[in-house]
Amino acid sequence: MITREAAAAAQQRAAAMLQAIGITLTPTERDALEIADFGLNALAETGLEIVVYVNTDRYCAKELVLFPRQTCPEHRHPPISATNPGKEETFRCRWGLVWLYVEGDATAPIAAHIPTEGTTCYTVFHEITLHPGQQYTIPPNTRHWFQAGDDGAVVSEFSSTSLDAFDIFTDPRIRRLPEVAGP
Repeated sequence: MITREAAAAAQQRAAAMLQAIGITLTPTERDALEIADFGLNALAETGLEIVVYVNTDRYCAKELVLFPRQTCPEHRHPPISATNPGKEETFRCRWGLVWLYVEGDATAPIAAHIPTEGTTCYTVFHEITLHPGQQYTIPPNTRHWFQAGDDGAVVSEFSSTSLDAFDIFTDPRIRRLPEVAGP
């Protein structure tokens, strides 16, 4: 669980990163910037800052902000119903460097640093390096995780509908929806 103070500081830092690369947020977007610490209380190492522009029953667009070496933990977007195979998402690197890991032949050695929390919960190591302007599409129900380089990163996500409550994380301790403590 993250404190309100820590969440507010992370919101300000993420908004400043976006502003520095020319992405302007409205006051409403800035206030709604989600801080996902995944319930591990290790935001600097495992976490993600998210701006949701739109999320309808047809599509979704977001900005994902990662602080230096911050990791979004391994997860997948499973089938939801007979007509919904799960979320398909395209990551487009806007700034910084991102190492994306998906199912497939393992890369050795990998460039990312596996977080100290939940080290056994990282199982896919096929590395895709995304520089600004590069993108990669992740099919539904594919295990994946990603980490920013030493300077952090900003990634635009374009996807089918995002239903975060259905995400399945390899680490059973993770809670996708944020919990903020304090007044």
